[in-house]
Amino acid sequence: MAASTPILPRVLIGSRRTTRKNKFIDFVGEYHLDLIVKNGAVPVIVPRVNGVHTLLEGFEPIHGVLLCEGQDIDPSLYDAELSRFSPEELEQIKKLHPSDTAIDKEKDLIELKLAKLCLERNIPYLGICRGSQVLNVSCGGTLYHDIEEELSKKFLEFQRVAHINYENYDEHRHLIKIMKETPLHHWFMDCLDEEKMEIMVNSYHHQGIKRLARRFVAMAFAPDGLVEGFYDPNAYNPEEGKFIMGLQFHPERMRIPDSDDFDYPGCPMAYQEFVKAVINYEKNLSFSACIPKALKLSEDLKQRRRAILESFLVARNIYKSGIEVVSNQNSELEAGAEFLQEHTALNLQQNRLKQVDATVRNGQKLRMNEEPEKLAMNVIGNMSVEQSSELIASNRLLAQICSESLEKKLDKLLQ
Repeated sequence: MAASTPILPRVLIGSRRTTRKNKFIDFVGEYHLDLIVKNGAVPVIVPRVNGVHTLLEGFEPIHGVLLCEGQDIDPSLYDAELSRFSPEELEQIKKLHPSDTAIDKEKDLIELKLAKLCLERNIPYLGICRGSQVLNVSCGGTLYHDIEEELSKKFLEFQRVAHINYENYDEHRHLIKIMKETPLHHWFMDCLDEEKMEIMVNSYHHQGIKRLARRFVAMAFAPDGLVEGFYDPNAYNPEEGKFIMGLQFHPERMRIPDSDDFDYPGCPMAYQEFVKAVINYEKNLSFSACIPKALKLSEDLKQRRRAILESFLVARNIYKSGIEVVSNQNSELEAGAEFLQEHTALNLQQNRLKQVDATVRNGQKLRMNEEPEKLAMNVIGNMSVEQSSELIASNRLLAQICSESLEKKLDKLLQ
């Protein structure tokens, strides 16, 4: 029998839809696919087809998600403040950016669901251009519906940043300033002036981050203050399979004209580190799958396990209160003792339980030494009402924590 083929690290990539010969075509840019493959992962294209958002579990296992370019996100999915635009302004935006303003609700559903899945399960995520906006929106952030109308007009003409240039599409660049001690800083360190911390990036968008979601930290800004890159510092460690990041620019397309050489050596680093996280995430999943799962207990064993937990709770209450207990508590102690007797690994707990049981049978009371008790009474007697109340609340909380900790430890021992 042939050995099963190992599962390679898989990266789901959202496709974009266009038309050819009056038919829809779903595609992904070759640079994305090329960099994923070169760095050791398998790209799996998620087609933009109606209903796919309900079938995403069929793409499991998911070791990473790359979302890239596409149309504008439906403004109803975030606080777009469209009321500030006149109908004429909205129409003018559509005329200037016809391919981007054609909302694709199915693509929105697919990609927002994938982004939220990554956030819930800590699956590595890289968002490029629209993909960074999807990530921000999925975490409660907002977007500029149109940068030129909402941001650029606040600046003098010579201070404005052109975030898209249809006449010089691929060669167009603008300045960004990179924040120190961020992943972008480390990737582009060799070509950065430590004072200015600036590089030139491409730009293909008329929308952008307006309010960055709280969980994220900005890595770069355009001169007009627009966020050009961000990440989650609590979910970034490629060596441990962690990577959550959004870049507004396209590092995969920052190449010298008529060449495959990158503008900067740091350009492919986003993909290298992303795929590194994907590979390590897959390794972590595989390792977890090799760990034997706890055996399922029968109803009888579950009842006996509950009995021992109740027994220890009774014993704890006896030690704590020092008062006599009613006779039916003896049977609870006996039930736990019998169960413990069958499990030699728990001899210590068994002996303790039997000792408590014997003490209760003989009618003895477990009390504190009188001298410490008197001393405690004197101290407490001098406390204010507020201090006494705080002490009671503190002790109750401590008792609850101890009780929960004991139950968890016993659960582990009995599994």
